[in-house]
Amino acid sequence: MWGNDQKTLSKSIRFSGIGLHSGAKVSMYLEPTEADVGIVFKRTDLKKNNNIKANFKNVSSARLCTKIENEFGVSVSTIEHLIAAFYICGIDNLIVNIDGPEVPIMDGSAKEFVEKIKDTGLKKLNKNRKFIKIIKKSEIKLSDKWISIEPANNNFSIKFTLSYENPLIKTQTNSTNFEDKNLEDFYSARTFCLYEDIEKVKSLGLGKGGTLENAVVVQGDKVLNEGGLRSKNEFVNHKILDLIGDFMLAGMRVIGSVECAHGGHSLTNDFLRKVLSDKNNFTIIENINNVTNLQKARSEQKRIAVNA
Repeated sequence: MWGNDQKTLSKSIRFSGIGLHSGAKVSMYLEPTEADVGIVFKRTDLKKNNNIKANFKNVSSARLCTKIENEFGVSVSTIEHLIAAFYICGIDNLIVNIDGPEVPIMDGSAKEFVEKIKDTGLKKLNKNRKFIKIIKKSEIKLSDKWISIEPANNNFSIKFTLSYENPLIKTQTNSTNFEDKNLEDFYSARTFCLYEDIEKVKSLGLGKGGTLENAVVVQGDKVLNEGGLRSKNEFVNHKILDLIGDFMLAGMRVIGSVECAHGGHSLTNDFLRKVLSDKNNFTIIENINNVTNLQKARSEQKRIAVNA
């Protein structure tokens, strides 16, 4: 899956662009760091109290994007595509220096983030990774929205279903796991919206930086973007990308099988808070080989119990 060693970037990477919701220009550079630091956002436009740990407990808003905030009220939003790229590429520790309150949206996906990280390469750190191994099924249901996770073998998998009352999107289901070598359909899937929802989003003070260059817009049964969709499942694939990013906020890689229907950032954050607040739901594994050893031990315990 990702191996046992914690990793960071081999050298710094720079990005610039505009915020999808703020419309503000922003510059960002990703800085390698040492083991056990995790992912930390640093607001370089502020002189103090400007570090924000990327953790589910620090999510202050999940309306149309994921926003994290520290105890001093300093925040950064729309982090989900960037940290999904970290999850996909295997980065555990990084300082994200950013001179504004929102991560640049780039083309609406994680494609540029992933490609630059892969081109730059990673550095192994002399410290084992820790994994969250799910040992008990958990779920949340809210009307037609639900999300669940259950124990799995030595991997992390996601199955997602979305439904829109739209003749193009309709109902889509797709799945992936992190033993797959090619995740391009997922990290290149762009954020999207219905044409008729644009004014509603803007009335909330959001979407100020949205254009056909960074979001897929659907009107009726047509995609308004030149070139159309990148894949037939781009809509549901983007939802999976968002979910990957939100799971990065667990603070460790998760070993478990996730299923979600009609969910979003808010539901995922509520779910992480529920699952990780109860130690009966999971165990911490410091070495991926220990997962296999644990599974073997439990199988042997069951065998002995049956034969007793």
